[in-house]
Amino acid sequence: MDAGNPGWLPASGTVNSEMTKEISAFYSHLSRFHVAVDCIIFTVEGEKLKVLMVRRDFEPEKGKWSLIGGFVSDGESVDDAAKRVLRSLTGLDNVFIRQLGAFGEVDRDPGARVVSVAYFALLNLRDVDDSVVSAHHAHWIDIDNLPELGFDHKKMIGIALDVMRGKILSGSLAFNMLPELFTLTQLQTLVETVISRKLDKRNFRKRIADNPDIEKTGLIDKETSKRGAMLYRYTGTC
Repeated sequence: MDAGNPGWLPASGTVNSEMTKEISAFYSHLSRFHVAVDCIIFTVEGEKLKVLMVRRDFEPEKGKWSLIGGFVSDGESVDDAAKRVLRSLTGLDNVFIRQLGAFGEVDRDPGARVVSVAYFALLNLRDVDDSVVSAHHAHWIDIDNLPELGFDHKKMIGIALDVMRGKILSGSLAFNMLPELFTLTQLQTLVETVISRKLDKRNFRKRIADNPDIEKTGLIDKETSKRGAMLYRYTGTC
């Protein structure tokens, strides 16, 4: 028997129709339930951290606001399902998205037994296709003024915020919500918006100066800075 073969699969890895029936019978006594994904899609607008949500016009939880999600299709991985949902709501591919965890409380969905795998994504608002968002009747909601949420989505958002705030200063997360070229003021404002507190400017800039992945471009921002601030770019992997 191969080390990786559980014993009821052919050594070649090929499963014929008879074997398929045997495998189905093996699982037939187990309970079945649905697998879904929920996407916590963050952006920063001005000095407000926002999350993309929809107001449900159907049961369950009709009338409440919820995250964007969907069921995992046959032949689709949970990662691919999350990317599909993200693309359908924003029109974007190749953006930052990470798995947050699984949520499987028995009564989390009043409609059926559903286990949801949550993901959080970080976007630059300028990159989002507003027409796609509007077509799905989705809205960017201020994280400090969340309405009544359905399911366990408030819990999901809270955990995602903790993760993002814990890593925003040490990793590359912030640069997913900035344009390719940015000023240090824009970077500091974004970080302060995410962590919901002010930072000492001198200490922040010293920390940035010690980051080898932040490159001074030699270009000057003439649009958002009256004095003409230096523009930087992030050269690491987001």
